[in-house]
Amino acid sequence: MNDTSKGLLITSLGVLLVVPDSLFVRLIDASAFTIAFWRLLLAGGMLGLGILALKGLNPFRAAINTGIYGLIYVVGVGVSGILFILAVSLTSVANVVFIIASLPVFAAVYSRIFLAEPIRLRMWVTMAAVMVGLAVIAYGSAEAEKASLVGDALALAVSALFAAALTAARRVKHVSMVPAVAIGYVLGALVILPFAAPFSVPSEQVHLVTLHGCLILGSSVLLAIGPRYITSAEVGLLVLLESALAPLLAWAVVDEDPGPYALAGGAIVIGALFASNFIALRREIRNRR
Repeated sequence: MNDTSKGLLITSLGVLLVVPDSLFVRLIDASAFTIAFWRLLLAGGMLGLGILALKGLNPFRAAINTGIYGLIYVVGVGVSGILFILAVSLTSVANVVFIIASLPVFAAVYSRIFLAEPIRLRMWVTMAAVMVGLAVIAYGSAEAEKASLVGDALALAVSALFAAALTAARRVKHVSMVPAVAIGYVLGALVILPFAAPFSVPSEQVHLVTLHGCLILGSSVLLAIGPRYITSAEVGLLVLLESALAPLLAWAVVDEDPGPYALAGGAIVIGALFASNFIALRREIRNRR
């Protein structure tokens, strides 16, 4: 198996593991802070212990030594992990994943400001289309029963924060930031502990909480490894799978109808990003020849 095939396989598995993430928020009978606490603590704790057992403290030292970039990454990953759960608890699954799909837009803006990378015409068109799609979603939130503008705003904050984390990681791409994921998750769990009730989870749902943490752990590891072997355009196309599949899963399992505005706005967002990434991928393939 060549590197491209390996990267596509690993990244695809990582995306598929994160698809049920929002569904667990619907299935677990606990507060949003409690769900976020266990999600972050289990995934971050297991990831951290695994790194310690295999490689010791050196990977953590390397991540910490990246300074401000490592700090931005830790904060971005940890806070976005909390806000994601809060967003899903306040608005529809479809709204959350469609809005978070706007992450490449924030990444392009940050890269222009902090990395002095130009924004191509293709990306300007994509950004304009994404803004239209987000506006349609926001308009529908005022009328949809399970949607809210507060939840939509939190989802947008998740997108902005995680994009900031990824941009910071690009400045120190010679260092693996996987240990920083563990640090961000565990610190995030500790920060929200006063607002959570960890032992309020019904005993018959402990397996759901454990499975939730394990899936996030697996997804975090795979999505940290897979993109090393493929282009950013290929990663962007694969990540759109979550935006397409997560609302369908919630619709099938808990009968959560996204509503016409979420579907229309989401179609605009995903369609624009798909077209943009597809064009970028074709250009990269031509350049390889």
